[in-house]
Amino acid sequence: MAKKHIITIAGSLGSGKSSTSRRVVELLGYKFHSNGDFMRAIASERGVSLEELSKISETDPTVDTALDDKNRELGQESDILIDSRLGFHFIPDAFKVSLELEPHIAAERILKDAEVNPNRHKETKDKFDSVESISKSIEDRLASERKRYKELYGIEDHRAPSNYDLVINTGALPLEAVANKIVEEYKKWLANE
Repeated sequence: MAKKHIITIAGSLGSGKSSTSRRVVELLGYKFHSNGDFMRAIASERGVSLEELSKISETDPTVDTALDDKNRELGQESDILIDSRLGFHFIPDAFKVSLELEPHIAAERILKDAEVNPNRHKETKDKFDSVESISKSIEDRLASERKRYKELYGIEDHRAPSNYDLVINTGALPLEAVANKIVEEYKKWLANE
């Protein structure tokens, strides 16, 4: 299988996927695409929150189908980075990265970011006022994803390290170090074609 000039980044909520992705595309001169943005657009069209859309997705496969089609479409491009939980599945010949973070630390980051960037996290700020409520939301969303991905694709655990070429715990590393590590490992991966 030929390697594509595509990086997929998955990982836990609050692990820094968006910030890291934006920095990596700056370093490489790639284009950035986010399944989170696609999901927010679908939620907005339907007049529901992301959490509600996740629940709807458990019984309405059209949400996941739309995201899957978008991933397949993007998989035909080159010099892109995609923030996608299932990028490893739909674009297996991409360089697949997972960013991990302990749930409690992730919840603290999300709450802090919501305080600093209230417009970016309006839903978070309005619904979740504590680390505990955010942690519960993360757990619920992860359970919903696991259920859907097992039923739709037969994927037992989309967070399993074996799905990825690189797994980084972002808890102790600054953003720049994480982005540099991804670029370094990606270039090595491409060189071994």
